[in-house]
Amino acid sequence: METKKEHTVLENISATINSFESISLEGMNTVSLMKRTDTKYTININFLDQILNDLKEDYQVLEVKDRRIMNYSSVYFDTSKFKFYFDHHNGRVNRTKIRQRKYVDSGLTFLEIKQKNGKGETNKSRIKIPDFDLDLSQNLNDFIFETTSKKFDLHPSLWNSFKRITLVNLKDNERATIDLNLSYYMNDIVKNYNNLVVIEVKQSRFDRKSIVVKTLKKYRYNPYSISKYCIGMVNLYKELKYNLFKQKLIKLNKISA
Repeated sequence: METKKEHTVLENISATINSFESISLEGMNTVSLMKRTDTKYTININFLDQILNDLKEDYQVLEVKDRRIMNYSSVYFDTSKFKFYFDHHNGRVNRTKIRQRKYVDSGLTFLEIKQKNGKGETNKSRIKIPDFDLDLSQNLNDFIFETTSKKFDLHPSLWNSFKRITLVNLKDNERATIDLNLSYYMNDIVKNYNNLVVIEVKQSRFDRKSIVVKTLKKYRYNPYSISKYCIGMVNLYKELKYNLFKQKLIKLNKISA
């Protein structure tokens, strides 16, 4: 149940977002950044409105069907031995994440593959699908093989949902996604991070002169590498080894308290 304070915070964020100039999905095409660097930041939701107010003169906000705070729903896939999770946990620089994501407000669903290389770059490939396909049709398995050059025995491992604000700076060829109300669920187990906000700056290469980066630095927020998938897995699968994520969990729980 949303508290009165949480409702007020979200109302303030919504009001600030509505003061931004808007951009459409078509207008965002020039900054699709399917090959990019991703730089994450974590903050408490109570400080988000202040940051947004500092950005509104330089960024446009994505608007779809009169909505500026979008709803997303995703299901991640992994092997029975959780290869993708452990590749990340064990520090492999070349790693893969496979998910299906529904962009609820636009009515679009995609199978998405994110591949990270040793240079810190993320390559994102995706194919449009009618709806969630938990059994992974032959067509989707073919797409996965063509993209990764590997065959995996994949199963749904984690569901998550969140709300997202997408900011765009056309001049600097940059996007920033702001995820809030993160929720994870699988096998009747649920974990919510109601007060956690994950800001992800997406650029062709990391630029410290970026306005959003400089604004976050002004408020003493520094890049903080986390995987939303791995954090969800640790919370829902208590038997998983998570030594390297222990400090991150402590920090996220502190931020979201």
